[in-house]
Amino acid sequence: MLFSVEAANIAPDRVIFDFWREFPGEAEGHEYADALVNGVTRERGLLDAAISKASQHWRLERMTRVDRNVLRIGTWELLFRKDVPAPVILDEAVELAKRFGTEDSGAFVNGVLNRVAQDAGRSSEGAPQEPGP
Repeated sequence: MLFSVEAANIAPDRVIFDFWREFPGEAEGHEYADALVNGVTRERGLLDAAISKASQHWRLERMTRVDRNVLRIGTWELLFRKDVPAPVILDEAVELAKRFGTEDSGAFVNGVLNRVAQDAGRSSEGAPQEPGP
């Protein structure tokens, strides 16, 4: 859906409606997917700024459309979905990048999102805890 919003410059509500009409799938994930598409679209400027800061030597325009949108998804979740653990966000984003991106997409997305997580103060989530006294 995000790919369509960006490539065709179509309003997110229209893309969401058309997508679910064409690919109804399981209703269970619709609410989260709709929130994600709307959130990423609404916060795109903020997300792109965070990605640009974290991706040294890579301008957004040079990234593939798949990598750019996977990074937007992961960044949105890191910044706005505190209920989702950071390691889960990174793992899912890397898997999406590997599946739909290039041979190098998984490593690229992992590196950038790790930096975004650090910048957002979420990099230590899921890290082994030191035993107490």
